[in-house]
This record gives sequence, structure tokens and C-alpha cells, in this order.
Amino acid sequence: MSPAIGYTALVLVALSTVLIGIYGLRISRTTGDFYVASRTVRPWWNASAIGGEYLSAASFLGVAGLILISGVDALWFPIGYTAGYLMLLLFVAAPLRRSGAYTIPDFAQARLDSLLVRRVTSLLVVVIGWLYIVPQLHGAALTVRVTTGLPAWAGPLAVVVVVCLSVVTGGMRSITFVQAFQYWLKLTALAVPVVFMLVRLGDAGLPVTGGGSAFTADLDTTADAPLYGTISLVIALLFGTLGLPHVLVRFYTNPDGASARRTTLIVLGLLSVFYLFPTVYGILGRIHTPELAAAGAADATVLLLPGRILGGVSGDVLSALVTAGAFAAFLSTTSGLVVSLAGVVSQEFFQGSVRGFRAAALLSAAVPLGIALLTDSLALAGSVGSVFAFTASTICPLLLLGIWWRGLTDAGAIAGMLAGALSCGGAIAAAALTGAGEQWVWLSQPALWTVPTAFLTMVLVSRATAGRRPASTSRVLARLHTPEPR
Repeated sequence: MSPAIGYTALVLVALSTVLIGIYGLRISRTTGDFYVASRTVRPWWNASAIGGEYLSAASFLGVAGLILISGVDALWFPIGYTAGYLMLLLFVAAPLRRSGAYTIPDFAQARLDSLLVRRVTSLLVVVIGWLYIVPQLHGAALTVRVTTGLPAWAGPLAVVVVVCLSVVTGGMRSITFVQAFQYWLKLTALAVPVVFMLVRLGDAGLPVTGGGSAFTADLDTTADAPLYGTISLVIALLFGTLGLPHVLVRFYTNPDGASARRTTLIVLGLLSVFYLFPTVYGILGRIHTPELAAAGAADATVLLLPGRILGGVSGDVLSALVTAGAFAAFLSTTSGLVVSLAGVVSQEFFQGSVRGFRAAALLSAAVPLGIALLTDSLALAGSVGSVFAFTASTICPLLLLGIWWRGLTDAGAIAGMLAGALSCGGAIAAAALTGAGEQWVWLSQPALWTVPTAFLTMVLVSRATAGRRPASTSRVLARLHTPEPR
């Protein structure tokens, strides 16, 4: 693909994002607008925005790359990413909306009447957000390098600049418009090239073996994936979705609990449609670009396939469309994370004002930018999977037990979150430092034992400290589970 086409695609997405953000500024005037869009976002609009921010670099690029490398075993990623929303629908969406909170730490303090719980939750939310932003910036580095030839640092820098402009100008209301637009852009950017590629392959009668015979050894996946690793991955994806701060904050923007449930149902449909297309890219990649696996560039499959199969002007145009969709993925997920982090940081350190929100947004984006520039990109879906495992071991137990078990205490919540954070974080760090592979899968995929550790610790410590149960427990739980009057 010509670098000029890559530049054009990136510039158009960046400009459209900033312009939509500026439009949001016109109607973002109050603190409620900046934090939760004044709780007036309707289900279809909110569902599109959730799809926009949830479908990250791991979904747009990483899933196809993993299918290229691992075949059918990688299908657990899109299945888990989507099924997590069913868990969200059943257990969290409506009660969380009824809590009336702005952020997850707000919910934790209201539920347990403890400032220390709020502080610990805030710290974990910030860590999770930063860990999740870094893969988005790595994906931007890969996309810019492949499509334009610019240095890798240009991609992360461009994403952070555009995101900060959008978030600082209009907050949550502005980002809602941006992310809803970006979901449909991402879906179009994957779907249209797939149609043209399949038509081209059908008309030409091209052999399905492509150039793959030379790389048979590299793509040999005849051995089944370890049962432990598969179960652990599914647990991480299912339970991790329940604790993602940028996803949960979206449910605070619905008018009521019923709208939150309808939003989640629509999201399930939108995600199910979207994940059909990365799967097709992964299958086509195994046939037509198998050399990317040997070169360690599997995450570039989506970017390179249209040019490889179609070629010529049509290949360039569709490659530009895919590039635009990829850049939209980095922007939308990063903006959602920055909004959620800015809400937490501003309330903890800047008195929750609009000016504080803007300062917190800049800080929330600057730290992961520094980390991304100092580190190398890993497999995108795999690195995001580690974040899901950490979230499932920390925030998820707090939410599920806080919503559904009246016996939870502040001491139990803190002990459980710290136990999950230390065990899961320690395992992931040890796996990264030692290069642990299949022989140490319990380190690289720790959710199967760290999630039960967090839940069990939270329950046992809460029972041992039953006298610390807040006096307001019954009143708060009644609010969480009583449907709003129509």
C-alpha cells in the first residue's frame, strides 16, 4: 500500500474524531455531562458507543493474528469477549446503574461506607486502565509502521494527542458521539474488504493453498490446546468483562436500569456481528499470508490481506479503509479508558471539577504513552487477555459480591482485591520475566486459580469481620435491586 494512502486514512479518522468531539463540546456544559453525559444516553446510542470502545486493538487486529497462528483454539477469544456481556447483563448492568454512582470507586464507597475501600479500588482502576491502554498504543505503532513507514513512536503519540483533544473538550458526552461513530466505521472497515476479497477469490478460483506449503511447520497446530489454559482463558474473559472500568462507566450514562439491560442486549448483537469478520480474516490469513506467523507479524494480517489478495487500486483503497478502522479502534478504546480514568483521578485528587477532569485526562493518557514508548509490542489479544485476568481477580469480585451478597465488609473487599492483584499480577510478571510458555501455563494463564483466590479471600475475611458490615447495607441493596418506577 502506498504510504500516501495510509497517511490519508489516518488523517481522515483523526479529523473526524476531533470534529465530532468539538460538536460534543457545544452540549457539554455541566459536571454531569463530562462524567456520565447527564445520564441521558439511550440504549442504541449507548450500545454503539460501548461497541466502539470495547472493540480494541485486540479485537480488530489481534483476533485474526491469533487465528493465523493457533487456528480454532483462538476462537475462544471472540467467544469470551462476547459472552462476558451476557454475564454483565445478568448480574451487573441494571444494579450498577441504579447505584447512582459516577465511577466504580463511588460505588465501592457507597456500598461499604469506607474511604479506604474507595482508595484501593481507585488505585486498581487506574492500574487496569493503564495496562489496557498500552496494547492500544502498541497496535497504533504497528499500524502506522506498516501502512506509512513512519517510526513506531508516531502512532502512539498521534493516538494520545487526538484522544486528549476529544476528551478534554467534551468529556463523556463528546466521547459518546465519537465512539458510536467509530463502532460503525470499524464494522464497515472489516466487512467491506471481506466481501470484495471473497468475491475476488471466488471469481478467480485461486487455490486455497496459497503460499502456505512452505510454512506448514510454522503453522502446525495439530496438538490440542492445554485444557487448563483454555478454561483459565475463558474464566478471564467472562469475569474480566464485569470489571472493565471503561465498560462499566457506560452504564452510568443510561437513564435507568431497564435501559442499561436493553443496552447490554444490543451490545451482544453488535459484538456477535463484528467478530464474524476478524475470524474470516484469520482464516484467509492462514491461506494467503502464513509467512506473517514466522515473521512475528501476525497482528498485521488484517492490514495486509486486502493488498495481498486484491492488489492494484482496489487493494490500496480497501487497505486504506482497514487502516482507518484500525486507527478508529485504538482511538475509541483509548478515549473510553481515558474518560473512565479521568473520572476516578479527578475525584480523588482534583475535587471532581470540570477543570480537574481535564487535567486528570492529560495525566491518564501521558503515563501509558511513556510505558508504550519504552516497551515492545506483544501479541495484542494475548496481552489484553492478561488485563482481563487481572480485572477478573480484582474488580469483578468486588462488584459481584457487593451487588449480590449482604455479608461483604470493607476488610473483606480490601483483602480480596489485594489477594487477587498480588497473585494475578505476580504470576503475569513472572511469566513475562521468565518467558514461561506451555510448561508454566499456570503463570501465563493464572485466572483459573487467582479468581477463586480473590473470591474466597473476600468471603472468608468478610465472615471473620462480620461486625464491620455497614449499617446502610439493607438500604443500599434495596436501591440496587428495586426497579425504577415507570
